[in-house]
Amino acid sequence: MKRTAGWLVVFAALTLSAAVWAYGLGTLAGTVVDASGKPVVGASVVMQASAGALPYATTTNSHGRFFFPRLPHGYYDVRATTRYRASAWRHNLTVRTGKQTDVTLRLTESVKQHR
Repeated sequence: MKRTAGWLVVFAALTLSAAVWAYGLGTLAGTVVDASGKPVVGASVVMQASAGALPYATTTNSHGRFFFPRLPHGYYDVRATTRYRASAWRHNLTVRTGKQTDVTLRLTESVKQHR
Protein backbone atom coordinates (compact mmCIF):
# COMPACT_ATOMS: atom_id res chain seq x y z
CA MET A 1 0.00 0.00 0.00
CA LYS A 2 2.84 2.42 0.83
CA ARG A 3 4.51 1.80 -2.53
CA THR A 4 1.29 2.69 -4.41
CA ALA A 5 0.83 5.88 -2.40
CA GLY A 6 4.43 6.88 -3.16
CA TRP A 7 3.94 6.47 -6.90
CA LEU A 8 0.73 8.46 -6.74
CA VAL A 9 2.56 11.33 -5.04
CA VAL A 10 5.31 11.25 -7.70
CA PHE A 11 2.74 11.11 -10.51
CA ALA A 12 0.76 14.02 -9.03
CA ALA A 13 3.92 16.11 -8.62
CA LEU A 14 5.02 15.47 -12.21
CA THR A 15 1.54 16.23 -13.56
CA LEU A 16 1.34 19.48 -11.59
CA SER A 17 4.82 20.63 -12.64
CA ALA A 18 4.04 19.87 -16.32
CA ALA A 19 0.78 21.81 -16.10
CA VAL A 20 2.49 24.80 -14.48
CA TRP A 21 5.29 24.72 -17.06
CA ALA A 22 2.87 24.52 -20.00
CA TYR A 23 0.65 27.24 -18.56
CA GLY A 24 3.64 29.59 -18.29
CA LEU A 25 3.92 29.74 -22.08
CA GLY A 26 1.87 31.32 -24.84
CA THR A 27 1.59 31.24 -28.63
CA LEU A 28 2.13 33.85 -31.33
CA ALA A 29 0.07 32.93 -34.38
CA GLY A 30 -1.30 34.63 -37.43
CA THR A 31 -2.11 34.78 -41.09
CA VAL A 32 -0.06 36.21 -43.94
CA VAL A 33 -2.17 37.79 -46.68
CA ASP A 34 -1.38 39.50 -49.97
CA ALA A 35 -2.46 43.03 -50.90
CA SER A 36 -5.94 41.76 -51.87
CA GLY A 37 -6.40 39.90 -48.57
CA LYS A 38 -5.87 36.36 -49.88
CA PRO A 39 -3.81 33.97 -47.67
CA VAL A 40 -0.21 33.42 -48.82
CA VAL A 41 1.07 29.84 -48.76
CA GLY A 42 4.79 29.28 -48.07
CA ALA A 43 5.65 32.78 -46.86
CA SER A 44 8.63 33.04 -44.52
CA VAL A 45 7.80 34.46 -41.10
CA VAL A 46 10.52 35.69 -38.74
CA MET A 47 9.86 36.33 -35.05
CA GLN A 48 12.14 37.65 -32.34
CA ALA A 49 11.83 38.96 -28.83
CA SER A 50 11.45 42.74 -28.95
CA ALA A 51 14.83 43.05 -27.21
CA GLY A 52 16.35 41.30 -30.27
CA ALA A 53 16.88 37.85 -28.76
CA LEU A 54 15.35 34.48 -29.68
CA PRO A 55 15.08 34.82 -33.47
CA TYR A 56 12.98 32.05 -34.99
CA ALA A 57 11.59 31.41 -38.46
CA THR A 58 8.77 29.34 -39.90
CA THR A 59 6.66 29.21 -43.06
CA THR A 60 2.95 29.57 -43.56
CA ASN A 61 0.81 26.49 -44.10
CA SER A 62 -1.76 25.79 -46.84
CA HIS A 63 -4.12 28.33 -45.25
CA GLY A 64 -1.52 31.09 -44.92
CA ARG A 65 -1.28 30.48 -41.14
CA PHE A 66 1.82 30.38 -38.97
CA PHE A 67 2.45 29.46 -35.34
CA PHE A 68 5.21 30.09 -32.81
CA PRO A 69 4.09 27.96 -29.86
CA ARG A 70 5.53 27.70 -26.35
CA LEU A 71 6.86 31.26 -26.03
CA PRO A 72 7.58 32.80 -22.63
CA HIS A 73 5.40 35.74 -21.60
CA GLY A 74 6.83 38.86 -23.22
CA TYR A 75 6.95 41.19 -26.21
CA TYR A 76 7.79 40.01 -29.73
CA ASP A 77 8.37 41.45 -33.21
CA VAL A 78 7.27 39.60 -36.34
CA ARG A 79 7.54 40.05 -40.12
CA ALA A 80 6.65 38.02 -43.21
CA THR A 81 8.44 37.86 -46.56
CA THR A 82 8.24 36.12 -49.89
CA ARG A 83 10.70 36.35 -52.73
CA TYR A 84 9.32 39.70 -53.95
CA ARG A 85 7.22 41.12 -51.10
CA ALA A 86 7.41 41.81 -47.39
CA SER A 87 5.14 42.95 -44.61
CA ALA A 88 6.00 45.76 -42.26
CA TRP A 89 7.45 44.68 -38.91
CA ARG A 90 4.83 44.36 -36.19
CA HIS A 91 6.55 45.42 -32.98
CA ASN A 92 5.88 44.70 -29.32
CA LEU A 93 3.16 42.08 -29.76
CA THR A 94 2.32 40.83 -26.28
CA VAL A 95 2.34 37.08 -25.69
CA ARG A 96 0.64 36.19 -22.41
CA THR A 97 0.91 32.95 -20.49
CA GLY A 98 -1.74 30.43 -21.45
CA LYS A 99 -3.01 32.61 -24.35
CA GLN A 100 -2.64 32.87 -28.11
CA THR A 101 -1.83 36.25 -29.67
CA ASP A 102 -3.10 36.52 -33.27
CA VAL A 103 -1.80 38.92 -35.91
CA THR A 104 -2.40 39.46 -39.62
CA LEU A 105 0.63 40.36 -41.73
CA ARG A 106 -0.10 42.00 -45.09
CA LEU A 107 2.53 41.69 -47.82
CA THR A 108 2.78 45.08 -49.51
CA GLU A 109 6.38 46.28 -49.70
CA SER A 110 8.42 45.10 -52.66
CA VAL A 111 11.72 43.46 -51.88
CA LYS A 112 14.74 44.54 -53.99
CA GLN A 113 16.32 41.75 -55.94
CA HIS A 114 20.06 41.20 -55.89
CA ARG A 115 21.53 40.32 -59.25
